[in-house]
Amino acid sequence: MNFEQMIEAVTPEVYAALKRAVELGKWPNGERLSQEQRETSLRAVIAYEHKRNLPEQERVGFIDRTRPDGTQHGCDPLAPQTLKILTEQ
Repeated sequence: MNFEQMIEAVTPEVYAALKRAVELGKWPNGERLSQEQRETSLRAVIAYEHKRNLPEQERVGFIDRTRPDGTQHGCDPLAPQTLKILTEQ
């Protein structure tokens, strides 16, 4: 079974267990994840979220930048930025 086939076979319960294991650094039985297991599990979680088209706010790594008044903290990293070129005169 390759990685893509494995992601197709992941159930929501397995996804939740993998996500929790990555968060805590250990499996549900208490055994610690090796660095390789943690990296592979995180890849699987991200691939599952991408495959299932989960909303952005439900994905791993999402940071809610909304202030209590509804505005956003910081600037949109995908928005075009104006570049100023300063020259000496």
